[in-house]
Amino acid sequence: MKSPVHRCRDVEHGRGQGAAGTVTSYLQAEQRIPISKDFITSSSASAMWFIRDACGIVCAVITWFLVFYAEFVVLFVMLLPSKNLIYSIINGALFNVFAFLALASHLRAMCTDPGAVPKGNATKEYIESLQLKPGQVVYKCPKCCSIKPDRAHHCSVCKRCIRKMDHHCPWVNNCVGENNQKYFVLFTMYIALISLHSLIMVVFHFLNCFEDDWTKCSTFSPPATVILLIFLCFEGLLFLIFTSVMFGTQVHSICTDETGIEQLKKEERRWAKKTKWMNLRAVFGHSFSLLWFSPFTTPDHGKAETYQYVV
Repeated sequence: MKSPVHRCRDVEHGRGQGAAGTVTSYLQAEQRIPISKDFITSSSASAMWFIRDACGIVCAVITWFLVFYAEFVVLFVMLLPSKNLIYSIINGALFNVFAFLALASHLRAMCTDPGAVPKGNATKEYIESLQLKPGQVVYKCPKCCSIKPDRAHHCSVCKRCIRKMDHHCPWVNNCVGENNQKYFVLFTMYIALISLHSLIMVVFHFLNCFEDDWTKCSTFSPPATVILLIFLCFEGLLFLIFTSVMFGTQVHSICTDETGIEQLKKEERRWAKKTKWMNLRAVFGHSFSLLWFSPFTTPDHGKAETYQYVV
């Protein structure tokens, strides 16, 4: 039984080779066969991508501001005034590396094309140029007038159809889709790590200051130091919980090869089932290495693969 999403899709169906060679519209999704996604889409992952959404831009700015606030408190309130030089160097280097990777991952997640389908290509002339064989079908989005492969959904904020769209995240001002899911997962992981690291350092700082004179624990006054640390503690705890949950749901979504939208709509699985390891490799890269944890490498998302349908 088809879901409402599949029943409502406009479908362009290639008929037999008629005299005029025309293409007729049908709503018969049962007759679909495998069609390569590269056959009807073109990659624009290398082009600059930025969503002009006021809410998303504000959320992205707030994200960077909170990271820089944590950076300020960690360095100037806790580490630089510390008498233990080795402790300050190790924790300062570790925190700054994770913070840098978190911001780099955020930037890549925000400025990478998540897998947008070419807009406005669902024209009669273009569909005829595809020379569809009998039994082949392509889906047409009525909102952005694009031909979209299976597992693509339309985003009302991006105003585009996104391949393997998981959800639209205002904190990265972008959709999380096929091309940028790795960067979003890394972003949540590194934010969770710096949140946990900052909370641990706050606890040690409070313990040391209770045993010593508060005036010697920081270059700021004791009341200002306590306020800054409390705000950092609240921020770290909040983002540790939020990003840890997001990281867990994203990893689960990758391992099960089912996006958040597909889980929410309970869409019928019509694509080939793969192992968890194969699904992880499809997102992070084809061979496990430290590059999996780098936001500066672009993984191969299996662009030559063909979408598999179960009929």
